[in-house]
Amino acid sequence: MANVKASMDELLTIDGAMCAALVDSESGMVLGQAGSGVDLEVAAAGNTEVVRAKMKTMRALGLNDAIEDILITLGRQYHIIRPIARKEGLFIYLVLDKNKSNLAMARRKAQDIERELAI
Repeated sequence: MANVKASMDELLTIDGAMCAALVDSESGMVLGQAGSGVDLEVAAAGNTEVVRAKMKTMRALGLNDAIEDILITLGRQYHIIRPIARKEGLFIYLVLDKNKSNLAMARRKAQDIERELAI
């Protein structure tokens, strides 16, 4: 199992990765980060609201399921939000350069890192 800093650094080995963070969705605070290109403190707080809104919507719909990941596609970037399955309230936030990344491979690598993360 990898620690938080090592896991964030490992996410940056993904082709096109710009930055990554481990975020507490209760507080919106960054617990670990790596890379640059996005203000991760602002992004963490904002994406916490995205996760909360999706969870609220799932409850309203009566969906008894879990979020695997949330993908936000921008003109030049992909933003991946991946809740930590075994630790409710935490998620990985990953920003990719759209022109330099393979989305399928990035999602797969984020899944692998999430599984290995020691919290």
